[in-house]
Amino acid sequence: MSNKTSSNQGLLIGTRPIIEALEAGKEIDKILIQRGLSSQTFQELLPLIKMNETPYQHVPVEKLNRITRKNHQGVIAFTAAVEFQNVEEIIAQCFERGEDPLLLLLDRLTDVRNFGAIARTAECTGVHAIVIPTRGSAPVNFDALKTSAGALNHIPVCREPKLKDTIKFFKDYGLRVIGCTEKTETLIYDTDLSGPTCLIMGSEEDGISPAYLELCDATVKLPMQGKIGSLNVSVAAGVLLYETTRQRRLNSL
Repeated sequence: MSNKTSSNQGLLIGTRPIIEALEAGKEIDKILIQRGLSSQTFQELLPLIKMNETPYQHVPVEKLNRITRKNHQGVIAFTAAVEFQNVEEIIAQCFERGEDPLLLLLDRLTDVRNFGAIARTAECTGVHAIVIPTRGSAPVNFDALKTSAGALNHIPVCREPKLKDTIKFFKDYGLRVIGCTEKTETLIYDTDLSGPTCLIMGSEEDGISPAYLELCDATVKLPMQGKIGSLNVSVAAGVLLYETTRQRRLNSL
């Protein structure tokens, strides 16, 4: 299957199909809206977009025309490959089962291949949920599902509109929030990663947002001995998750 065909899976074209999808509760990853659009049906659609807190973006009509040659009426939507979950319910269920929650929060991770690879490792290491922002994150589409080798069918993904409030909620719930960043001197081996924990990985470009770093209970980094100063974020996430797995296993013995 070509990348083009894969990317077009889950494509909704035109205002009425998107309205019906939102009313039916179908998960929408993102909506592209032609700049200056003001049709009557779009006026019906816009309140639904805002009520559902669905990510959307105003784009030139040329971008929509590149995606499809069909009559899109100025609106195209991409359905999500998964059903987004409620992170509060997941944490509560973990505690009810006597398990320490392990969450992975991805701050502005935009590469769908990185996202899929991280989801695959997260599922293999027992992460209870992946948390992403509503805006500015890699699409949770069929390319991500393919890259994850199907892991996204098994690990919950939670989409949150305000990550700062979400992190504060985690801390209030008793989770220790730990950020992985180069801007620290503490190695991952020298920090307790067992217990109820939320791990934060930052964007490919500039890492974790300063506002989120300030909220972290601890920050850690990977040891680097070569001339290259950083690892790909999916590789770094894998190292961090397996060190977390090692510590949690030792803690359970």
